[in-house]
Amino acid sequence: MNNFQFYSPTCFVFGKDTESQAGELVKRFGGTKVLIHFGGGSVVRSGLLDRVKKSLDSEGVAYVELGGVKPNPRSGLVYEGIDLCKKENVDFILAVGGGSVIDSSKAIAAGTVYDGDFWDFYQGKRIEKALSVGTVLTIAAAGSEGSPDSVITKEEGMFKRGASGDAIRPKFSILNPALTQTLPPYQSAAGITDIMAHLYERYLTNTKEVEVTDRLIEALLLTMVHEGPRVIADPNNYEARANIMWAGTLAHNNMCGVGRSQDWLSHSIEHELSALYDCAHGAGLAVTMPAVFKYEMSHNVMRFAQVAVRVWGCQMDFEHPEVTALAGINALQKFLISIGMPSNFAELGAKEEDIPKLVNVLCRGDGRDGTIEGFIKLNEEDCTKIYKMMV
Repeated sequence: MNNFQFYSPTCFVFGKDTESQAGELVKRFGGTKVLIHFGGGSVVRSGLLDRVKKSLDSEGVAYVELGGVKPNPRSGLVYEGIDLCKKENVDFILAVGGGSVIDSSKAIAAGTVYDGDFWDFYQGKRIEKALSVGTVLTIAAAGSEGSPDSVITKEEGMFKRGASGDAIRPKFSILNPALTQTLPPYQSAAGITDIMAHLYERYLTNTKEVEVTDRLIEALLLTMVHEGPRVIADPNNYEARANIMWAGTLAHNNMCGVGRSQDWLSHSIEHELSALYDCAHGAGLAVTMPAVFKYEMSHNVMRFAQVAVRVWGCQMDFEHPEVTALAGINALQKFLISIGMPSNFAELGAKEEDIPKLVNVLCRGDGRDGTIEGFIKLNEEDCTKIYKMMV
């Protein structure tokens, strides 16, 4: 196990009707003028936005609003939010929505107190300072409610990139599983897939002797395998929703990733799909992960065989461990298909003829040097082969 520091100060408030505590929590964590950031649609129609505003009003906390966040959040709205926060002297960002809203809120929080272009953080500069962020989560998927990470798509060039820093970890996150009960099955399945991807990206490590975090990851994967079908069959199953929501947070606050190298190749390769085609991130991962895993499997067959046995119940073939490893990858893909996720380019809406463009942006776009690195190092030829495996 590698040396590590783990800092996770987020206050999680979990359970039914907890959104009514938003005003109290903002006040507790020092907020006096709030930007309520949200997407629109269901947050407005369901009355959630009004309940949050009522909670702020009851605590005497002033606020301004900025809606319009789209899936795969865009840089244009981030710039608009930064300008609004500076103009209105906002000192706290309250994200009401899913991962896209939270990621956009984090970008605004970092950009408001930064003299340069916020995109610097999405080109590798560490975020050291930001406005405080709180969240009211409506989708269990991205884990952004407990993570130091944010992903934004830059409209000029359509580069989808990530930034990180403990300064953008939310001060608090309100997690009411009941808020996810109205999600369509496809969105629920995409969220489940994203959570499982966050776990696999940490499981695929080159660090030796990490049994504690291996077992944590396996437990959470087993939870998703159990609860995923239950919530697809019955969207109103509160207990299944609750387990999935908490698993999503634990999967990405990096509790499962400390002391070990991590992969993230599947996420990098998928980001180009959701940037170009605007597909759901989880759906893109359902197509990407099996291809990436099969391509990198030979790097450490036993790591894939271990998760195949411990999570998917595959029989270990000690003479031919690659058989077990492949069986585990196939079991993952079969599971994702069973909950309604796509399995190839066509189902995702992607086009084979776009592969050269995807590879160029992935490997060369926004200052990259022609390679991406995780569990293994990939060049443009490798990435081309992986995309073709998805067709």
